Amino acid sequence: MSHKIQITTGGKEYTYFAGNTLLNISRDFQDSFPQRIILARVDGILKELSFTPEKDCSVEFITTGDKIGSQAYRRSCRMIMIKAFEDVIGRDRIKKISVLYSIGSGMFCELESEEELNQDLLNRVKKKMQEIVEQKIEFKRVTLPMRDALDVFREYGLTDKCDLFYYRRSTYVSYYMLDETIDYLYGYMAPDTSYADCFDLKLYADGFILELPEETDPHKLDKVSTPRRLFKVFRQSKEWSSLMDVRNIAQLNHVISNGRFSELVLVQEALMEKTIGDIAETIGKSGKRMILIAGPSSSGKTTFSHRLSIQLRALGLKPHPIPVDNYFVNREETPRDEFGVPDFECLEALDTKRFNEDIQGLLSGEKVELPIFNFVTGRREAKGNILQIGDNDVLVIEGIHSLNDKMTYLFDSSSKYKIYISALTQLSMDDHSRIPTTDVRLIRRMCRDAAHRGASARQTLSMWDSVRRGEDKNIFPYQEECDYMFNSALIYELSVLKQNVEPLLFKVTPDEAQYDEAKRLLKFLDYFLGADSTIIPNNSIIREFIGGSCFDVG
Repeated sequence: MSHKIQITTGGKEYTYFAGNTLLNISRDFQDSFPQRIILARVDGILKELSFTPEKDCSVEFITTGDKIGSQAYRRSCRMIMIKAFEDVIGRDRIKKISVLYSIGSGMFCELESEEELNQDLLNRVKKKMQEIVEQKIEFKRVTLPMRDALDVFREYGLTDKCDLFYYRRSTYVSYYMLDETIDYLYGYMAPDTSYADCFDLKLYADGFILELPEETDPHKLDKVSTPRRLFKVFRQSKEWSSLMDVRNIAQLNHVISNGRFSELVLVQEALMEKTIGDIAETIGKSGKRMILIAGPSSSGKTTFSHRLSIQLRALGLKPHPIPVDNYFVNREETPRDEFGVPDFECLEALDTKRFNEDIQGLLSGEKVELPIFNFVTGRREAKGNILQIGDNDVLVIEGIHSLNDKMTYLFDSSSKYKIYISALTQLSMDDHSRIPTTDVRLIRRMCRDAAHRGASARQTLSMWDSVRRGEDKNIFPYQEECDYMFNSALIYELSVLKQNVEPLLFKVTPDEAQYDEAKRLLKFLDYFLGADSTIIPNNSIIREFIGGSCFDVG
């Protein structure tokens, strides 16, 4: 007879017979949660609901409305989509399904198959997805020795997985089966297909969008708008990846292991420098004197503004970089968000009145003393930073709110040239798994915060959700209003950042709330070979985060 164990959850103890899965146990508590329970933590360790506790333990249930639960939902829906395509078209008639970019809450995908991609095909695939959901098919986890797993991938045609695992010396590999469909999607899955029941498929450009729910509400489908400029930048990134023949992690690792990393860095930096030069020429021809640069956290705004300034000087203009961060209100005056913590991301955290008066004075030819914000004391200071500009001078203003016309309310749009910058990574893990752009920015920020602000990885991780909320509210709504969208991601950067951020992530301990995220990022970075940073130019955007920049980026 099975022995009894004590399960502690929600501060109370409950008795169960050993042998019960977390799925069975979760049914007793489901009514206490607004969304469906999809995963759990057992004594702080993330587990799938198929896990069977054999001893006394604490259990924290995770729903599809939680961040980690939402990620499992999205992975599960992706595999349902892949199975549906295979069922409708036939696996032997499909060359490749590629999951490429994040568009809102959805994902842009491409299909290479013997059957033409059109909305009729998507409608048939969607119907099949709904049937798969209704069948409640189990996501069956299979764990095999690495060599055996690679044989399975190879036989199934998943050569992209084989290439990736060539550089990862794991003893065992776990993959999932959905009936006869096999895949590896780098994270935990739902117990069965019924959990991922909200989705849509929409034809777009030469591919399609898998529309998925909002992260905070798994029952509300986020109808994806199709941002024209953002999609164009993703397309350019794909072209650059093809030009350098580095489209995924395995190909990047191959370049590094074959001693061609230096060449890759030089080509990438040359492409970026040419792009910045083209932007400068466009600005010069426009005659506009106020250049506004905005982007989310760790997008490289500071370095970009300096490099753009150099290109403008080469055209005979005299640029003056002005960081909006110097116009923060004194720290005690910073507004607080709905959680009661200082909201440094909101527009009201800046003294927009002083900013507009200073800019207006400069453009009128006056001498203006620009403030300097002291991030140690949390106060704005006068340091004798006097500036007066001439007719051939331009202002290069960077800050997260620069595209919001409320930031520059004294000036009409005809006087502004707006640039949106973000790190929109070109790399994917493999055909079915993309690298989230937010992960690249988060890793950049952890490196920078440790180097310049004395913050630990745990501190950066603890603030990240608040930063993301601020971006969703204050930055992303204005990205399509820019005159130019610049991608600051470097195709090689994660191989360099890896060596700076791993020691920081290893310091996050299992008893800290940020442990799951730190562990996830460490596992993700384990797929990359490390690369030598000494060959990276000192004006590279990545220098803003790893040190050694020739610019003042502190």
